[in-house]
This record gives sequence, C-alpha cells and structure tokens, in this order.
Amino acid sequence: MSTVLDDLSQVIPGGHVDLPTHKTEEYRFTPIARALEKAFPNGFVSGPKKEISSIDEFLIPGLDCSVIKIVDGVYDGTPAANPSGDVFDQLNARLSKGVLSIHASEKPVLILNINTGSTSLHNRFSIKVEAGASLTIIERTINLSSSPLFQTLSEEIEVGKNARLDFIKIQGTPNIIEVCNTSITQEDNSHVNTFTLLLEGILVRNNLSIAIDGEHCESHFHGLSLLNGETIGDHHTVVDHKKPNSFSNELYKGVMDGRSKGVFNGKIFVRPHAQKTNAFQSNRNILLTEHATINTKPQLEIWADDVKCSHGCTTGQLDDEAMFYLQSRGIGKEDARAMLLYAFALQTIEYVSIAPLKAYIDSLIQKRLYAK
Repeated sequence: MSTVLDDLSQVIPGGHVDLPTHKTEEYRFTPIARALEKAFPNGFVSGPKKEISSIDEFLIPGLDCSVIKIVDGVYDGTPAANPSGDVFDQLNARLSKGVLSIHASEKPVLILNINTGSTSLHNRFSIKVEAGASLTIIERTINLSSSPLFQTLSEEIEVGKNARLDFIKIQGTPNIIEVCNTSITQEDNSHVNTFTLLLEGILVRNNLSIAIDGEHCESHFHGLSLLNGETIGDHHTVVDHKKPNSFSNELYKGVMDGRSKGVFNGKIFVRPHAQKTNAFQSNRNILLTEHATINTKPQLEIWADDVKCSHGCTTGQLDDEAMFYLQSRGIGKEDARAMLLYAFALQTIEYVSIAPLKAYIDSLIQKRLYAK
C-alpha cells in the first residue's frame, strides 16, 4: 500500500524525502507530516474528474480583469527552476508541470487554480513587473473534488524600478493542505502591497519572503485569518531591507474560533548599509474559545544604527465593555460580536485599492463573521 512519503519520495533523487516534524524549528507549530498522513492514508489516489461548465461563479462581481484558468495544474509553461531551501518548494520544482510567466497587463489578472479531481497539485509562477509598470494579481484556488487536496504553490516575483505590484491571495478552500512559497524582490522606488485572506483549510502554510533591494521603496504586507473548526493557519514572513531609505509596514491579524490554531512568525532584517530604514511589524489576534490557540513570534535583526523599527503582538478576547455597550442598545449578542470582529478585521484591507475587489473581500469577511 502506497503512503504519502512513498509518493513524494519518487520525485526526489535518492528516493527519500524528510517532511518537517515538530522538531523542525520552522515548522514546530505546524504538523504538516501528520496532517498529510491522516488526509491521505493510501497516498495520493485521484478520484473521478468533475466537468467545469462555467467559471462565472468563481469571478469577482464588477471586476474587469484578465482571467488565467489553470485546471489540474495544466497550462502552457516552461520547465521549473531555482527552488529555495524549503522542502516543499523543492518538491514543487520537481512536481509542477511548468512555470506560468506573467510580465504585464493593463487589467488586473485573476488566477483561478481549479482542481477537478486530483489529490496532489503543484504550480509555479514567475511574475515580473517591468520598470514603471503597474500590475494587480488576484489568486485563488477552487477544489471541486470532495476529496482532500495537497497543494504546493511557488511564486517568484520581480518588481522593477518605479513599478507597483498589488498581490491579493484569497484562501477559502475547506478540504486542503497547502504550502505557498512567495518570493518578492523590489528595485528602486517600487511600491508593493500584499494582502492574504485565509478563511478555510485543513492546514495552510504561507511563506512570504520580501527582499527590498532598492532605495525609496514602499511596502505594505497585510494578512487576515478568520479560522474555525480545526483549521491550522500559519504565516511565516521575512522582510529583508538591503538598501537605505525604504519603508515597510506589516500587519497580520487573526480571529481563531472553535479548535483552530494560528501561527505567525515574522522576521525583519535591516542590513548594515540600509540606513534611514523605517520598518514596522504588528500581529494582533483574538481567541473566541478556550480551545483556540495562537503561536506568535515577531523578530527584528538590525545591523544599522540610523533606523526606525518596531514590532509587537497582542492576543486576547473580545472587549467585554464594548460587548455590553452594544447589547445595552438592543443589539443581540451574536450581532454585537460580529460587529466588533468586523471592525477589528477591516484595517487589514486598507490598501486594497480596486473598489469591486475590496467590496468582494469585504463581503467574504462579513459572510464569515455574521454567519449564524
């Protein structure tokens, strides 16, 4: 009988792969090996394919955009290359069927990664924003199969001089184990906004690495996790200031309900020559039950002396006084709770600038928080 390790080992030279365990420092709060073994006891056995009659239900209302449809990992591409040190990025480089390259688009680009029956998918994207250009990428996965899905996704993004990138990731697939490796490099005077909305999944791990390798760059990295059930959501970020006179601001928030588990590990590096750097990092979380947990570790490593840097994290429950205030004015307990959580979440979508996209994300947040 085939196992997950057997299936993955077939693509590794020497026939062996070591998945991270609780003893692996970078994955010690994210039991991905155990989750894979539980979800795929007989290995990655695909089921019957489902037909796609229309993608209209996956589009964003009112958004005029270009759509890239990837079905079961199939699209026109070129061989994968340059994996990082992360084991899942290396697996992705060997298992992906090609590299999807995006260089320019006048319209926002919506990438629909659709699974119709596979149990293991691996996609690799190369995105380049040319000097002076502007690009918006929205990315989401749809699993049409009722079976669990293991997915790795690797993205290498270059943002040229005086260019702008808005990168939106919507993760709302309930029956998925996913590892995303996103690497962004910025050149002089570039501007980057990223936003990740994590709503569902068995286990989702996002590795976001940003190299600010230019002067006068501005960067905003925001994330919102609204977790329930037994979902595990893990955000690992690295912001590396390599040149002087740049600004970065990182804000990740989490709302953990049920027995869900959140993880945030954020690192900021300021290199010796990166003087006049402003870098800020904040992680804020609300636990709604005694069974929900969060493990958070913000970090700063600074080798320059003329900088402004700060980091911090908070974890708590809803404000009892605010709840009492709303209920005393005739608002029911569930609605009062939803209103406070909505106000808490709203700050994270501040830099989503396209109105239909922002309205859609807002509707997803409200649907989750106001669900009875």
